[in-house]
Amino acid sequence: MRVILRADHKVLGKRGDIVDVADGHARNFLLPHGLALVASDGAVNQAGAMRRARDLRDAADRESGQTIAKVLVAKVITIIAKAGVGDRLYGSVTASDVAAAVKAQANIELDRRKLIMPEAIKTLGEYSVTAKLHSDVEFPFTIEVVKA
Repeated sequence: MRVILRADHKVLGKRGDIVDVADGHARNFLLPHGLALVASDGAVNQAGAMRRARDLRDAADRESGQTIAKVLVAKVITIIAKAGVGDRLYGSVTASDVAAAVKAQANIELDRRKLIMPEAIKTLGEYSVTAKLHSDVEFPFTIEVVKA
């Protein structure tokens, strides 16, 4: 059955794509959950409008991500944390802490889920954190954890 996706789907495609799926999958899952429409003539025109809107939004997201990347790569974000013996932190610095520090110091709103940190930071020092703001915009920036 040919359907038009109304939302991004990890396996099938992005919003506005026209895809062929099994009849049962369409009838039992996609259509009842509002994730797809049956691909009729009028709906195909609507899918074109969805794709154009998606492309415009995608271009705007890419542009804003590149602008943010230029600002953050040049900056060192400082995070003040309490530390004990051996420069070990009381607690840890997480992606939420990094996002809050970026907001406070660079006035840039980052979603913590867009920050890639291999693990929580538990000692003082400089670290590299990767931000993936768009599928084409991924960049590292430096944070420095200093003693309070």
